[in-house]
Amino acid sequence: MIGQETQGVERKVIAILKVLSASPQPLGGRVISRQLGNLGIDLGERAVRYHLKLMDERGLTCPAGRRDGRLITPSGFEELGSALIGDRVGSVTARIQMLAYQTSFDSKKGSGNIPVSISLFPGEKFRQAIRVMKEAFEVNLCLSNLVAVAYEGERLGEVIVPQGRVGLATVSSIVVSAALLKAGISVDSKFGGILQVRHHKPLRFVDLIEYAGCSLDPAEVFIASRMTSVGRVVKGGEGKMLASFWELPALARPQAETVIDQLQATLVRGLVMLGGISEPLCEFPVAPNKVGMILSDGLNPVAAAAEVGIDVINHALCGVIDSGRMESFWHLEAVRTEII
Repeated sequence: MIGQETQGVERKVIAILKVLSASPQPLGGRVISRQLGNLGIDLGERAVRYHLKLMDERGLTCPAGRRDGRLITPSGFEELGSALIGDRVGSVTARIQMLAYQTSFDSKKGSGNIPVSISLFPGEKFRQAIRVMKEAFEVNLCLSNLVAVAYEGERLGEVIVPQGRVGLATVSSIVVSAALLKAGISVDSKFGGILQVRHHKPLRFVDLIEYAGCSLDPAEVFIASRMTSVGRVVKGGEGKMLASFWELPALARPQAETVIDQLQATLVRGLVMLGGISEPLCEFPVAPNKVGMILSDGLNPVAAAAEVGIDVINHALCGVIDSGRMESFWHLEAVRTEII
């Protein structure tokens, strides 16, 4: 009983930390209580203030302002990142589904919300990172050439760029599954993996992490573990890149091709492969009456930057951004570097 009560308190603490982490401004008990209510968590203002006091003592939050406003501390961010692992198993699949529903990009109009991953570069290394990533964008080892940039203190997706960092948003492959979903085609996210490239063509998956039992996006893990060789793929057509594997109903294949063609005309520039009915794709088996689909990961250019030693922090599946906020990487490469 005591264990259950303790776990219940911890869940409330984590919920409060989530609310605080999403705000650039200090929040008081009343506002936090209201936002928790929007998330389906019933915690009154008085209870929130009680928990905030305990969180101050633990160093997870700190007072700001004259009243009861609080900010999340670095220790709070660390606690949020490692908390309640049991609750987060399989959370990547749930996150994919949520972002797919939040995506509203219309390929015919060329507008709407686009799912993104956020990468945080040291400010003094951003110019170098752009030079390295340029080569990956040139050969379409990305999902799209649309990006967005934010500087310290600014919001990008669900992330507030910390001091000394520059944030870069890249388009997530979820934009493809979202378009298929809105066309009435069910898509099953299977895994993120390392795709071996030989003679400039995808060959096989050599490492994979299933989304269903995962609490971290596979691309984050692979980049942090230095398991990619995107730079080699760019220069010689031989190496390992990030990609994801999906399945969709075989009968939906013709309609899926139409949807993908529309996306490729307006947004998508990277690898998109559809297999045959019930046939293996890049040596990976496909379920009966299903079609396999491989999508290039939007973080491949970022992986190339990490490969040359640039310290980058990645937050995959990190919300949606209005397409009007995004710009071509080529505009970024030509203009933004002049002011960095």
